[in-house]
Amino acid sequence: MFRSNQPLLTDILDLHGKWRASDDAVICGEVKWTWKEFTSATYRLANALIDLGIKPGDRVGLLMSNGLPMVQAIFGVVRCGATVVPLNTSVSDDAATSMFSDAQVAAVVVTEDLFDRGTKISAGLDQPHFRIVDRQQLVPNSDQAWLSMESLCAGFDASAPNVEIPAESVINIIYSSGTTGMPKGIAHDHVGRRDWTYDIALALRYHGRARTLLTIGLYSNISWVAMLSTFLVGGAVIVDKQFDAARCLDSIRHHRITHLAMVPIQFQRLIDELKNDPEADVSSMQAMMSCGSPLREPLKRELFSYFSCGVIELYGLTEGIITTLEPEDAEGRWSSVGRPLIGTDIEIIGNDDQIVEQGEAGEIVSRGRIAMPGYWNRPEADQEATWIDGQGKVWLRSGDIGYIDSDGYLYIVDRKKDMILSGGQNIYPQDLEAVIATHEGVFDVAVVGMSSVKWGETPVALLVQQPNICLDPTQVKDWANGQLGKQQRLADVILVDALPRNPNGKILKRELREAYRGREYA
Repeated sequence: MFRSNQPLLTDILDLHGKWRASDDAVICGEVKWTWKEFTSATYRLANALIDLGIKPGDRVGLLMSNGLPMVQAIFGVVRCGATVVPLNTSVSDDAATSMFSDAQVAAVVVTEDLFDRGTKISAGLDQPHFRIVDRQQLVPNSDQAWLSMESLCAGFDASAPNVEIPAESVINIIYSSGTTGMPKGIAHDHVGRRDWTYDIALALRYHGRARTLLTIGLYSNISWVAMLSTFLVGGAVIVDKQFDAARCLDSIRHHRITHLAMVPIQFQRLIDELKNDPEADVSSMQAMMSCGSPLREPLKRELFSYFSCGVIELYGLTEGIITTLEPEDAEGRWSSVGRPLIGTDIEIIGNDDQIVEQGEAGEIVSRGRIAMPGYWNRPEADQEATWIDGQGKVWLRSGDIGYIDSDGYLYIVDRKKDMILSGGQNIYPQDLEAVIATHEGVFDVAVVGMSSVKWGETPVALLVQQPNICLDPTQVKDWANGQLGKQQRLADVILVDALPRNPNGKILKRELREAYRGREYA
């Protein structure tokens, strides 16, 4: 009789505003919000949106750069019961218009630096919507269709909105990175996001005194991992406008950062900076998480040598498949991505959709409470992502190839769509990339399949050189082929200035294949 309904994230944040009122919640540059100030800011925006007519379940699109306004927008939208749709700011205007149209947003919120883009994108939307910009005053004539976020909020007090949020209502739609196809809206509901945050916060060792540095755009699910985990336990987030290795080290020292979530390429930059500044104080670090792309063994070992906390590698999909490799389990398993989160189960299935033998590679499938309820308005995509076992249980397909060893640790082989079929043999680019990355002159590498007269497809490596090193592509190819199996041997090595990556660190191999589509090898 004394037990209340399980609190949603909105309820938990409300209580932090009451009981942790004077504790730090959000820091950006020289500006700091306590928990009381943070919850008050979100209440004002939530009440303003409700007054505009935004109802629970309506979608609100965000095109915003990192900063306090974006934090306020995300949680103001969520607090009024609406669904937040934060877009990757690097997508094209046409793609952004398409995504907002797909979500049928009732409002668009932009930061001042993206105002011109927001104006163009909003003009392309058919559905009626409000336009809100983070600007104190509007320019006469040109901005008549826009509302000032600050002026809008100023008219409302900081009382909690009187709105009931159904546990199964959608809290956010995050559009996929589009590394292997057209982006899809990945929807999460309130109860699922709460459970997801509970499980991840445990796995990543968050606590009430956590001070977490956010260096990736707040539209990214990687940032949501760190942000929601920190907020769940009542810690503080330090929001950086964008990643810079030297500034990152300075923030760790100045803010006594305890938790960090980044992608491997960022960690590589951080290690390079530490080599130039070996006296940098990183003693406050308690837990670091790497995800988004493979954390190769040489870099992983370096992280353990520079940080006493080591690093937790996380493998996961925004859709809801997550495993973690704890630092204590890394030795002897440097290539593993660990075991599933508490309450999550995984299996490996073959091309015949049957579970394979232990140690055999196949597609990773998962089920558990952290899985998304589905894609936004894409029943055909839901069907494609579904595997049903012999007992009728529904599992989420990952599209990734992996295997599980005798101790229950997962190893990722590659993306299913990135696999190279050469002469009837399956070649997994990540296997080749792991070998090539050990060359002292290689900073970054991607292997893709290109057209071959004889084999159909053949592997080609695209390399980024280490600074101040000049590689001979032929010599690198000969060296690599001496390490690789006969079927894996490279047909070519191409030097490039940089590899295309999305903000989550994933290499855009689709772009690479498109860029070199005209090449053909014997």
